[in-house]
Amino acid sequence: MAAPNKSSSAAARIHATALHLRPLETTATSFPTNHNKIESVQDTPYFVDNQFVASNTSEFIDLHDPATNNLVTRVPQNTDEELKAAVASAERAFVKWKSTSVLYRQGVMFKFVALIRENWDRLAASITLEQGKTFADARGDVLRGLQVAEAACSAPELLKGEVLEVAKDMETRTYREPLGVVAAICPFNFPAMIPLWCIPIATVTGNTLILKPSERDPGAAMILAELVQKAGFPEGVVNVVHGAHRAVNFILDEPAIKAVSFVGGNKAGEYIFTRGSANGKRVQANLGAKNHAAVLPDCNKNQFLNAVTGAAFGAAGQRCMALSTVVLVGETKEWLPELAERAKALQVNAGFEAGADLGPVISPQSKARIEGLIASAEAEGATILLDGRGFKPAKYPNGNWIAPTIITNVTPQMQCYKEEIFGPVLVCLNVDSLDEAIDLINDNEYGNGVAIFTRSGPTAEEFRRRIQAGQVGINVPIPVPLPMFSFTGNKKSVAGGGASTFYGKPGVNFYTQTKTVTSLWAGTDAISKKADVAMPTQS
Repeated sequence: MAAPNKSSSAAARIHATALHLRPLETTATSFPTNHNKIESVQDTPYFVDNQFVASNTSEFIDLHDPATNNLVTRVPQNTDEELKAAVASAERAFVKWKSTSVLYRQGVMFKFVALIRENWDRLAASITLEQGKTFADARGDVLRGLQVAEAACSAPELLKGEVLEVAKDMETRTYREPLGVVAAICPFNFPAMIPLWCIPIATVTGNTLILKPSERDPGAAMILAELVQKAGFPEGVVNVVHGAHRAVNFILDEPAIKAVSFVGGNKAGEYIFTRGSANGKRVQANLGAKNHAAVLPDCNKNQFLNAVTGAAFGAAGQRCMALSTVVLVGETKEWLPELAERAKALQVNAGFEAGADLGPVISPQSKARIEGLIASAEAEGATILLDGRGFKPAKYPNGNWIAPTIITNVTPQMQCYKEEIFGPVLVCLNVDSLDEAIDLINDNEYGNGVAIFTRSGPTAEEFRRRIQAGQVGINVPIPVPLPMFSFTGNKKSVAGGGASTFYGKPGVNFYTQTKTVTSLWAGTDAISKKADVAMPTQS
């Protein structure tokens, strides 16, 4: 197949394909373009003091290509000494980094943004190989992170303080100051976007960062570490460590780390929020979801069918904002056969293959869990309108494949509705009215995102006012805000009451603390001969 990067030379494409380069051996024009078996598998390093270092650990996590289950790399479980070294590096760097001007940090961020753009396809190729996304979808993963980095370049505006003359000759000013060493624990489903939610905002505000990418697909984060180095970030401003539970516990317990950002499932997120908060850290945690779409008979039917097909099955459903649940109002349940036909037409294939619409799920364990939830729906009386179990592309029989699946006649008591499936599975419930749809959605414990499809402005406004979800789409299936706003889930989709504000002004607030300074410069001091001993009257 042709290389996804059309600007690459033929020689570069052949070189990348022949050697099947690992992320740090690739370049902006030379990167993997297929799923061939890697003959010489190398271990992933960690990143400290702007250097890539081989771990001394004896514990590694095997990382497999989801399309083939061939081994791609081994990811180290960093030792305690290595984790401590990363923190020490970040502490040393913070002393100078916090004192750099915001304009200096802005200049470094401009360079970082340019390098991300230059290495866009290279980052996407790493995601396709390690996570399983189609190459086009992986490019979108990079884009949504790149947009946050671009927005971070407006730091001089975002970090402005306020000043008010509160009395004669007295003023109060506010300053935004960095917290110190902060950490980010990232999920497998967005290997570039989530690190790029954290690296730009954390560092442009003057903090230093310990980044722990998912042990399932750290390649994109390692490329970003290289770009950090090239952009001119000083040693220790960004460090990258690896591991599973032990590395997470280290981050949560290490006193030098002042704040933790996390994206992932509820079980892990609630644990991270509780343990991190108990240790006095700021914690923001975006957790699971069950994103609903209410479909009204007056909507644009064709737009709804296309929007839901893409939002439910794109990225194999492995998005916290995937539109996984449709609430069909009235006669719209009759549209389900057409929805199934559009879903059936999607091409399920390895991510580097031309025309692939969705790839495999991340692991055999994830596949088994998803298939178990489909089976539970069948056992509980739901209808499997479209069954994606058992699908295998001829060229990739050993991958973690599930084709688009649609489950109808679902009720809120069924396991497939109560749990986040996190796969290419759409569950469908039937109601008779908008009021019933709103009540059903509000009764669900999750509150990340929701959508309504309608042509009626008053109906959309009624839905907007009454619905309990952080991100609402009106004829928009995945209403994730752009970086000038912020990610805004609620209910059990966030830990700790909703402080899940990863970018925009709320993100800056999370990574900074406010200092107020009240100053008196009495105009009479230059000539006054007598002290005033009375209490100030604020006149």
